[in-house]
Amino acid sequence: MRVAILDDYQNCIQNLNCFSKLVGHEVVVFHDTVKGHDLAARLQGFDAVVLTRERTAISAGILDQVPSLRLISQTGKIAGHVDLVACTARGVAVSEGQGTGSATAELTWALILASRRHLLSEARRMQDGLWQGYLGQQLSGQRLGIWGYGRIGRQVALFGRAFGMHVWVWGREGSMSRAQADGFELATSRAEFLAASDVISLHVRLNAQTRGLVTLEDLASMKPSALWVNTSRAELLVHGALVEALQSGRPGFAAVDVYESEPVLSADHPLLKLPNALCTPHIGYVERDNYEHYFGMAFDNVNAFADRKPQNLANPGVVPNFSWT
Repeated sequence: MRVAILDDYQNCIQNLNCFSKLVGHEVVVFHDTVKGHDLAARLQGFDAVVLTRERTAISAGILDQVPSLRLISQTGKIAGHVDLVACTARGVAVSEGQGTGSATAELTWALILASRRHLLSEARRMQDGLWQGYLGQQLSGQRLGIWGYGRIGRQVALFGRAFGMHVWVWGREGSMSRAQADGFELATSRAEFLAASDVISLHVRLNAQTRGLVTLEDLASMKPSALWVNTSRAELLVHGALVEALQSGRPGFAAVDVYESEPVLSADHPLLKLPNALCTPHIGYVERDNYEHYFGMAFDNVNAFADRKPQNLANPGVVPNFSWT
């Protein structure tokens, strides 16, 4: 099969151990992101495409311009960036994988620690020949709010417990039930959760129901000393709300790893101009062991399809529409 791998920003995928699974296929790796007609032109003649998470969206319009495409192999889960209905109608199989969440949970905690102790600012001061400049805030004894208690939220909550924080949880009924079963306190209301937390970490899956879940009013109800952390999805917040809230001083700080339009290749992004925002380039899942896991599963799905034994289908209804020629 002729296989395209998209959006390898770091030029690292060919150096993974799992890349050897694609021996026997004609593989082309692309290191930048293109969209629309440029994407359709790029994919001409390919039988399969491997997507790096949600970096590139595949729409019905793209599919119509790439008639050769028979398989989309997704690293991790489909999250709305692939039109499954259109894929099924056109006989394009979509296979997906499963992540562990550990790398993102660890990055979340790194952001919390770095923000509370002003690590980047202090390191830069030393590079400039200066000494101590900021008064940090310890985490022990502080209240950590976990908004959304899934696989990643649970790990972050356990880290908080280990650091001596008072951890509580807010979210939908399923999140609350799981958190309570693990012995975590539940917030009695959204308003209380926002107003009383010293750190809030967001761990909610993006979908039509959760888009714009967090409003400016929500953020404005947080403490001026509080930290907002988002390693999930930027679109969970109303557009522009975080920048406006930080400019107003409630919450006082933010640490974010996700943005509405990625990659962010300009220093003009409004969050990058704020001294009370710590920004990283969506590296929550970008870690060697995680990549071996994600891409290893994606490449296994390519091989299974090549053997005419498609697996891990997100659109199992596509099977009657397959064309193996």
